[in-house]
Formats: sequence, structure tokens, C-alpha cells
Amino acid sequence: MDLIRSLTGFIIVSATLMAGAAAAQSGVDRLTTPALPSYRAAQTLLLDIAASGNQLVAVGDQGVVMRSTDQGQSWQQQSTPFSVMLTSVCFADAQHGWLTGHDGLLAETDDGGVNWHLLLDGNQINQLRLQRLQQKMAELQAALDAQPDNAQLAEQLDNVSWQAGDAAAAVDDGAGVPLLDIWFADSQRGFALGGYGLLLKTEDGGDSWAYWGDRLDNPDNFHLNAMRADHRGNLYIVGEAGLLFRSEDGGDHWQRIETPYDGSFFGITEFNNQLYLMGLRGHLFRSTDGLEWLPVETGHAATLVSAVTQAQQLVLLGQGGLILQSADGQHFSQLPSGGRHSLSAGLALNGGYILVGEGGLHTLEVAHE
Repeated sequence: MDLIRSLTGFIIVSATLMAGAAAAQSGVDRLTTPALPSYRAAQTLLLDIAASGNQLVAVGDQGVVMRSTDQGQSWQQQSTPFSVMLTSVCFADAQHGWLTGHDGLLAETDDGGVNWHLLLDGNQINQLRLQRLQQKMAELQAALDAQPDNAQLAEQLDNVSWQAGDAAAAVDDGAGVPLLDIWFADSQRGFALGGYGLLLKTEDGGDSWAYWGDRLDNPDNFHLNAMRADHRGNLYIVGEAGLLFRSEDGGDHWQRIETPYDGSFFGITEFNNQLYLMGLRGHLFRSTDGLEWLPVETGHAATLVSAVTQAQQLVLLGQGGLILQSADGQHFSQLPSGGRHSLSAGLALNGGYILVGEGGLHTLEVAHE
């Protein structure tokens, strides 16, 4: 599947490609080029939104970071030292937060989203990945030397050797790998994930990162789109080609879970102690244990990208302005979105929702079922 489509759930694919081509032709390094201030920043493509204490922060195209200190009544664009597409944002508390973007951008704030500082870029991530895979190759080779007839070790070595070759090529190609999501358990321990099976882990608040992608059973390096935790503390990663991984030990070890669908999943959420997987062509599945998944029929075929929960409401967001609401997680009704702008993320706020996607920021007031 086309990676740009995987990033945004089919949101302005052609515009993103044209912007990337223009940047390449002009020789602009968007990792070091500050975002341009714009009076229309609140209407640009925004891909994620998060709460930071009493503040709201939304991120999106061209390095745009929007911030509100009055519950979304007004928004101000923040200055950022980069202008790549920003894909995800999260906060551990009112001051400390992180965001991800294209070209492997990973940045942090320690003042509630006013100022952002680069932590990693794609060039550094490529080096981390290559070094880890070379280390793993040496470990497997030593084990195979001790057990020359071990076919399983030989197969693992072949696979890691292939991945190391791919990683070496990525180093030569430059900072092209996109980060698509970031998740922190607390102010110290977090994960960032993205294209081509990329998974990073930090245990010191982002000061240092380790490549973690080799811990996943993902030999084809399928894209990883989103990560969430459930009420039991289990972690989940979803991706393309029906990928679903679960960790029961805080992300040290991961189990690949079989799913009933081999298309891309873009989001996973929990509602009433049940997990929901959402993906291409309106595919939605629910599970009580994270292992066995049952289809949920919504009556709509538009791609589902993310979800918002509030009290006894589950709201699904998708392509073409699709908004679905349910009080029981099994029966859904469509809410008016006021247009066909594709939606990528949202927050529950004051009995309604603040949504982001094409056209920027949207406010939705709903009457609960």
C-alpha cells in the first residue's frame, strides 16, 4: 500500500506528494526550515490533537502547531524550527509533550507546546536501526556457529541480514522514514513508531532512543500506524496488512495476533472494556480479550481512521467526513459533519468534540443517544 495513504487514511494524497516533490526540487531541508506563520494555519491539514492540562495542541502539515488555552475557543500558531508534515502529538503532563513527523522527526516540549526542540531525525534513526540489526546479526551468527544445524537460527539470520541490507540502503538514501504515532506511559517511558516497521523506545523521557523494531514479528517491514494501551496495561500496535501486536510486559516483548482482515488498520481504541480495531473500507472489529476479534457492521464503507470516547459514547472518525456514534459499541448512527472533509483525530470537550483533519479544526456539538 502507498505509504502516504497509510499515513493519513487517504487524506489529500496528491497534495502531499506535490508538496514533497516541490521540496525535493527546491533542495529545502524541512527538518531545519522553520514553519511559516499563516493566518490560515487553523484551516490547514491537521492530523492529531492532544490535551495538555488546560491547553489543547494540534499538529499537521508544513510543521504547523496550533495551541489553545481557552478550551478551543481561540487558537494560536506556535513557532517551530521545522516544516515537515507532523503526524502525532501526546503529553505526559501539562508541560511535557512529544510529537512526530515525516523524515523521522521526533521533537519535545517542556512548556506545554509553546516551544519545540528536535530530539531525532530520520538520519539518526537510520543509524540506530542499522547498528541494532548489525548487532543482532552478530548475535545470531555466534549462536549459529555453536549450533550449525539449527535451521531456525539460519532462517532468522537470513531475515535479519536482509533487513540490515535494507537499513544500510536507507542510511544512504537519507532521512525519509516517517514517524506516524507516539505514545508515552509516563514522563519517562515511551514509544514512537512508523513506516517500514519502525519502532523506537525511550526510558529517559526521550533523551535517548533504542531501535525496537526487531522485537516484532514483521519480516516484511509493514508500516506501523498506531499504538494504544488498554485498561489492563497491555499495549497494542496496529499497522498495514492486518498487523496487530500485543505486549503484556510494557513493550519488552511482543506477540503477533491474528486478525480476520488483511487490510490496513489505522487505529485501535477501548470503550466499555472492549477493544475496537478500525481500518480500510469501514472495517471494524471488537474484542473482549485482545485475542479473538468479531466484526462490527456499521453500514458504511468509508475508511475509519481513529476514535474518540466520552462517557457512554464511542465516536468513530473517517474518510469523507464520516462520523459514527454509538452508545453500546455495536449499533452506530451517523452524525452530520457539515461537509466531506476527512477527519483524522479528535478530543471530547464540554459535551461535544473538537476534531482535526482536512480543513483544519472542526467543532462538533452532539445530542447524546
